Amino acid sequence: MTTMEQMRQAKAASPALKSAATEQKNAALCAMAQALCARAADILTANAQDMDAAKGHISPVMLDRLALTEARIAAMADGVRQVAALPDPVGQVLSREVRPNGLVIEKTAVPLGVIAIIYESRPNVTSDAAALCIKSGNACILRCGKEAWRSAHAITEAMQEGLAQAGLPPLLVQLVEDTTRHSATELMQGVGYIDLLIPRGGAGLIRACTENAKVPCIQTGTGICHIYIDRAADEAMALSIVENAKASRPSVCNAAEVCLVHRDIAESFLPKLRHALTDARIAAGKVPVSFRADERAYPLLGGVPAGPDDFDTEFLDYILAVKVVDSPDEAIAHIAAHSTGHSEAIVTADEATAAKFVRSVDSAAVYVNASTRFTDGGEFGLGCEMGISTQKLHARGPMGLRELTSYQYIVRGNGQIR
Repeated sequence: MTTMEQMRQAKAASPALKSAATEQKNAALCAMAQALCARAADILTANAQDMDAAKGHISPVMLDRLALTEARIAAMADGVRQVAALPDPVGQVLSREVRPNGLVIEKTAVPLGVIAIIYESRPNVTSDAAALCIKSGNACILRCGKEAWRSAHAITEAMQEGLAQAGLPPLLVQLVEDTTRHSATELMQGVGYIDLLIPRGGAGLIRACTENAKVPCIQTGTGICHIYIDRAADEAMALSIVENAKASRPSVCNAAEVCLVHRDIAESFLPKLRHALTDARIAAGKVPVSFRADERAYPLLGGVPAGPDDFDTEFLDYILAVKVVDSPDEAIAHIAAHSTGHSEAIVTADEATAAKFVRSVDSAAVYVNASTRFTDGGEFGLGCEMGISTQKLHARGPMGLRELTSYQYIVRGNGQIR
């Protein structure tokens, strides 16, 4: 089936979901979660085929993103159930005003219509995206990377089975069959069929979508996330936060890529950072973090001298760029020059410095004394997420149900004319 045919089918199916009651959507989501569990063996078989084909072609951290286990499938099903338990955004009255002439004007949340998601080798995005779209009343067209296609196809079949059990059209959730670049271009240019395009992946994918899309497009994902260690930081806390932000899962967009350290604490902190992220991790049998250090950090930290691009790179690996700064102002200026607007953190006991950092840093999420790894729909109480928006219009940060709706004005009168 061609991508154009799939877009037409999604457009034709979407009215059935727009008019569906919350109870029917929740029933569909619960059936989808159950189908994921019931089809776990088929999904794992498909994933094993994807893994075998991808080995030697993608990095170990990307293989980890591709891999599924029974526990990960169970977590996917739990995520779908969590979405079912969330309030339905559709029909919520966002504001209400009674005009002097008696007109009642209600700004009311409504579905967008058909949402297309282009993503790479993360099979769990398939179920997250489908669940969020169904609850928010939107049909969805999923276009995954070729490395994950077998896994995504098995997951999509489970999703469609759940929809059918609840009396909704299975074609509300579709996986693009064409894994060439042509299908991505068709989605980008699907005017009249696609109401919103969400690219979820690396910088290249997001750039291609924003440069070529003729349909509305959300910029998501790219995360050059910074952690600034202030001179008033608790060093033990800072070490814990940096290790979590960098090494707990380096292949995700909320992982830290840059650590900025105040000069007054650099001499004591950086050797501890080297020990915590390299020596201690090696001793514990974990993958060590390597450093790209600027000229002041290198003598204290070792690693590799930072090159001209290291502070503008989303490594998605066990690599951390480190720079010594003279002041909070220099840290803020560096972030302004190099950030992708995703997530930044400060570690400090100085409330005035923390307040200045929060006021000055213009990113979707700004943390004080916490890891950037919390920028996530589940951690923010959204159930799961469609992606992390790094732009400012329509949606910013983790995109949950509310961000997948638009609104219309419903105006009630009793015969008023103008």
